Amino acid sequence: MLKITSIPAFENNYFWIIQPDPAQDTVFVVDPGAAQPVLDYLCTHQLKLGAILITHRHNDHIGGVNDLLTHYPVSVYGPRSDAIPQVTVYLGDNDHFELGELNFHVIAVPGHTWEHIAFYLPQQKTLFCGDALFAGGCGRRFDGTAEIMWDSLQKLAALPDDTRIYCAHEYTLSNLRFALAVEPDNADLQERLHHVEQLRANHQITLPSIILLEKRTNPFLRCQENGAKIFIKSQLGETPATAAEAFGALRAIKDTWPAR
Repeated sequence: MLKITSIPAFENNYFWIIQPDPAQDTVFVVDPGAAQPVLDYLCTHQLKLGAILITHRHNDHIGGVNDLLTHYPVSVYGPRSDAIPQVTVYLGDNDHFELGELNFHVIAVPGHTWEHIAFYLPQQKTLFCGDALFAGGCGRRFDGTAEIMWDSLQKLAALPDDTRIYCAHEYTLSNLRFALAVEPDNADLQERLHHVEQLRANHQITLPSIILLEKRTNPFLRCQENGAKIFIKSQLGETPATAAEAFGALRAIKDTWPAR
């Protein structure tokens, strides 16, 4: 039975350990921004690293790769980018690969960065999406147009509603506070924020999320809703013509939104 474990790192990162079979000692790691937390976990639990999976080029996702490779000279699966020379198995949209008994499907999700990919396990309905989609939010748009990133998010929103989402940061509380400013009358959002506030007060993780919950409460998947349009007009004085334009406007507003 698949086991997924979070390794907290830095201020708010999660590296994900994928253990296809708890009876076996081989695991895989997603986006190891630092090596030592991963090495400590492997040592403590008497596990060995079988592969490294990378979603995109940012250092808090790849900073530990070189050191890990000195201890475990394994394959590195990821997108083609000059900034990630450690990748040995290049992946693009709709590629498939197997690790043990797990069959990964690759989804290209450019926008946060141009090369960003997500790893999806169809049989387990499990998604590792780096910084493309967050619980209650999404990554900043560094590369490409708003329409490109909106299209990327729509790919993820089209996955089965019960797909579990393992993103790379514990941003959920601040994301939902912004979301409530966008849609103050959203009852699902109010309930979710209350639950997340309780989790964080007890220093508990808020992940994984699921696709259905994101579609109901994540403003960046709800740009076509009236609440988002009204909020954008209140901030910018005009209503975007398309959902993609609304997404771009909402992401720009969030980029400078006061910290809560």
